[in-house]
Order: sequence, then structure tokens, then C-alpha cells
Amino acid sequence: MSQKETNVSSEKKKLFKMPHTYVILCMVILVMAVLTYVIPAGEFIRVEDPNTGRTVVDPASFHTVEQNPAHFFDLFKAVPNGMKAASSIIFFIFIVGGAFQIITATGAIEASISRVALSLKGNDKLMIPLFLIIFSIFGGTIGMAEEAIVFVPIGIALARALGYDAIVGTAMVSLGAACGFTSGFMNPFTVGVAQGIAELPPFSGIEYRLVILVTMIVITSLYLIRYGSKVKSDPSKSIVRELEIEEKDKVIDLSNIPAMESQHYLVLLNMIVGFGFIVYGVFNWGWYITEIGATFLAMGVIGGMLGKLGPSKVSQEFVAGARGIVFGALVVGIARGILVIMQDGFIIDSMINGLANAIQNLPNAIAVLGMYIVQVIINFFIPSGSGQAAATMPIMVPLSDVLTINRQVAVTAYQFGDGFTNSIIPTSAALMGVLSVARISYEKWVKFLWPLMLIWLGTGAVFLIVANAMNYGPF
Repeated sequence: MSQKETNVSSEKKKLFKMPHTYVILCMVILVMAVLTYVIPAGEFIRVEDPNTGRTVVDPASFHTVEQNPAHFFDLFKAVPNGMKAASSIIFFIFIVGGAFQIITATGAIEASISRVALSLKGNDKLMIPLFLIIFSIFGGTIGMAEEAIVFVPIGIALARALGYDAIVGTAMVSLGAACGFTSGFMNPFTVGVAQGIAELPPFSGIEYRLVILVTMIVITSLYLIRYGSKVKSDPSKSIVRELEIEEKDKVIDLSNIPAMESQHYLVLLNMIVGFGFIVYGVFNWGWYITEIGATFLAMGVIGGMLGKLGPSKVSQEFVAGARGIVFGALVVGIARGILVIMQDGFIIDSMINGLANAIQNLPNAIAVLGMYIVQVIINFFIPSGSGQAAATMPIMVPLSDVLTINRQVAVTAYQFGDGFTNSIIPTSAALMGVLSVARISYEKWVKFLWPLMLIWLGTGAVFLIVANAMNYGPF
């Protein structure tokens, strides 16, 4: 090929380059703003369920309201308003990034992970399913989502020590939690809420959901092992090759393992106690972002002192860690701006009502998949699991009764629609938080994940069809 042809080819490649993450999100904000002129504004009346005390939608209450389309200046206001709405997540990301940098600076992480990695030498592929199983338990019990952010740096450090890249380390944690969250075998925030609205026995049908969990872990393990093996044999195949080159000094050298000193053991003990408090607090005290962030900050400061860094060094490392994830933290706020535009334009409830009406006249077997597709679409606009349950299940439950579809099947359609795409939609604060800490751009993550996402969605459709065919119940 001539030099001229090479240049032309390079130019063509540049023309099709994926836009910057901020550009993608701003384009979505613009599309939603246009839709506020196209979609009639409407809303449901929210009422308190006397049995559970939860606020749910009255399915018969949908009514149109005065159109409130987004104006030009509203497009720019959506970003600061989105940052305000997502402020707890944004500050949580900064705290986690800063605190973990303090702990990293003590050398305890490098010294301990290098030993774990060395012990896995020759069996490093076992690490992937092991991590997926561990975090799927958290996802399926405490509904781990944003909480996974704090574990991502550890996953990345271990993955890199074994010759993988940041995507493998991130995916072991986040996709593991996603497998448990989506299967929802004992997830109180999704299946628990949805079954309560559907008046089903709490966590009934758990056996089928455990089969779903095992299937998802097997599929995800094979996908990650295949990608990881490719990267390990040829690092240039890494989707985040530029990031790996930029952070090559952070890769632990297993041929020169640092000694474990007394302060390292104290720092690790501090981390174990801190994580123990987080898990206990989530289970028993209803902890969420504020409490978890405070615990992690304390873990970082105390760990820095135990690691003999001194107050000034602790402060410097905290600032360095927070500075390194500014890009990703801001992504969370910009992505929340999408929902701000839709909420202010009163089009979210209109879309829910329209999608529900679209499937009510479909045949039974097709309607099940219709419910699934509707929940997948709605999840883009309501990425909160419990929020989506409260908004859609009061509509889907009577709809399933009319269509003679078991309510348990309707709950399954909801949990799949809510769970799978949380790992790829830009409106998910948990996803954007994970990517910001990992320093992986959204477009790189999508490039890695979209084949697995299609497999997941297809698997969910099969499980739904089987559930409907076997009258998955009790009713």
C-alpha cells in the first residue's frame, strides 16, 4: 500500500472515532430535551401502600399535565442540576479515590497482593470465577451496586499482577455484583420490593433464581477468561492499552516482591475491620453512601497513620487520589442530567404508560417478552432498582393478571430488565462510579461489554420463556 493510501485509510479511521464520553452524554441530554416537545407530558399519582408503607404508582391514575418542554438554557442547567442530584455519589467517588490512594501509598496493598498473585501463579484463571462468585453473593443479598466501587482498585491491582488489564480487574468485581443483583436470589431492593408489590411470598421462587445465578456466573466467567487470556498472551489486544501503558508503573512486579513489614499488617487489619463495619452496617443499620464513604475515609486516614505516612503525606496522597478520578466523577453528574431533563419535562411516566399499553394486546407468550423489553427500556430512565419496581410493578401486576401471566413471571421480567443493562447504561450512577475509579472510559467499556450484554439479554429471554411455560409461581 502506498503512503498516500495509508494516509487516506488513517483519515477514514479517524472519521469513525468514537466520540468523547462527555459528548455521548450531552447528545443523549439533547435527544431527551427534543422528546420533551414530542412526548405528551403526563404523570401517575403516587400513593402509599398500606401493607408495606412504600410509595407506589396508582396504575389507573395516569393523566396528562401541562407540557413543560426543555428550553435552550435548560440544556446547560441540566449538568449542574444533575451534579447536585448525584452529589452523594460524586463525593463518594472522590473520597474512595483519595482514601484508597492513601492506603496504596503505605505499600501494604502492593506487598499483600503480590503474595496473593504469586500463590495463584499457574492457576490465575481461577481468580476470575472466584471473584465473580464472591461479589455475586453481595449483589444477590445486599443489592451491591455503588458499594462495589470501593473494591475495584483491589481487583485491578490483582488482575494486573497476574498479567491481565484494568478491564478484567474491574469486571471481576462489578460484573460479579451484577450477576447476583440481576438473579436477585435474595435481593431485598429489587425482588423483595417487586414481590411485595405483587403480593407474592417474600423471596418465593428462589430455587429458579439460583439456577439463573449459576448460569450467569458460568457465562460471565467464560467471557472474562477468554478476554483475559487474549490480553495476557498479547497485551496489545487490551481494549484499554493506552491506560495500561500510562499506568505501567502501578503494575506489581512479582519478580521483586516487597517485604511485608509490621505496619503493612496493621494497615491490612485496618482495612479488614473497615470492610467488616461496612458489611455489618449495610446489613444491620441500613448504611448507604454517606456512611460507607465516612467509613472508607476513616479507613484511609487511620491506615495512613498506621503506615507511617504522617498527616501532611496523608493529605497529599488524598488530594492526588481524588484528582486522578475527576473525569469519571464528573461523568456521574453529567449522566444524571439526562434524568433531570426527563423529570422536569414530565415524560418519564408518559413513556411508562405508553410502553405498558403497547404490550397489553399481545398474545401471552409474546407479552412476556414484551414486558421484558419494556423493563429494559425503562431501566435507562429509572436506573434505581427499587425506584423502577415502585414505578412499574403496580402497572405490570394487573397487566399480568389480565394476560393470565403469573405474577412471579412479571417480577422476573422486571428483575432482568432492571439488572442486565445496569452494567452498560450511562444513566447508572453505580456503573459510572466504577468506571471513574478504574479510569476506564465509557466508550471503552461498551466496546468490551456489548457482546456479553447481548448474551445476557438473550439468556434472560430464554429463562423468561421457560418460566412462563412452567407456570413459575406460586402464582
